[in-house]
Amino acid sequence: MTINIDSYLRILHPEVQARLGQIRHALFDFDGTLSVLREGWESVMVPVMIESICGQASGTPEIELEVREYVEQSTGTLTILQMEWLAEAVRKHGLVSAGTQHRDGGTEHRSPRSAAAYKARYLERLMVRVRERILQVETGACRPDDRMLSGARNFLAGLQERGAKVYLISGTDHADVQREAGVLGLANFFAGRIYGALDEREAHSKDRIIQRILDEHHLFGNELLVVGDGPVEIREARGRGAIALGVASDEVARTGWNEHKIARLIEAGADLLIPDFSQPEELFRLLYSHS
Repeated sequence: MTINIDSYLRILHPEVQARLGQIRHALFDFDGTLSVLREGWESVMVPVMIESICGQASGTPEIELEVREYVEQSTGTLTILQMEWLAEAVRKHGLVSAGTQHRDGGTEHRSPRSAAAYKARYLERLMVRVRERILQVETGACRPDDRMLSGARNFLAGLQERGAKVYLISGTDHADVQREAGVLGLANFFAGRIYGALDEREAHSKDRIIQRILDEHHLFGNELLVVGDGPVEIREARGRGAIALGVASDEVARTGWNEHKIARLIEAGADLLIPDFSQPEELFRLLYSHS
């Protein structure tokens, strides 16, 4: 079978083709892979981090670069872990002392702050736009599929038709992932197999969930497909011998390639690369082909 790697589907590691055809379980990242409700989260997190590190001082190009590089490489990890990095960065740079007072939303806070406090600050800003998008879906101003990558629903349905059990995992808080999956009409696909971030942060980390699926179902690596737009889930999939399908998604257009994501997914070790799920039959011909 010939795949046109310059159009829709790119095979980055040709040897993976010999391992295809046996997929029984599929684990999906949520934000940026299926849902675009949180599109633009980076444009919220980066300023929060820079402001937190610099306090009343102006941000420097060096600090901005450090923050942007961290946010880029940590995409897909638990939000609380990103905020722990921020708390350490605040301490490291020392621009905000323990006696400093600053205003946030009309309330005075003492800095440096805890990772949990930084997370609350970030989510307070992010959820303004997310709630607006959820409301648009709930009131019928837009369709649920307008807040997902092109073809996502059909791809999930196609996996189920082929007997695959699907899972959802995210660094976003568990209750929020459940709600947003429900708003988009996706929760029924996962039938209780939704894993968002918990206060006990390691319980639903992506490495643990991937390993749990492999262990509980006694799977060979090639029987598990891991699908995501971030380097975390792709690295964990590759490290455990699963099939790693990278989604280099343009979250604004909901279709087509995001060249920036292509680079990070290649670096993370993706076996296969797609921009969206708009051509599910092409994907299924490859994923369920028998060499």
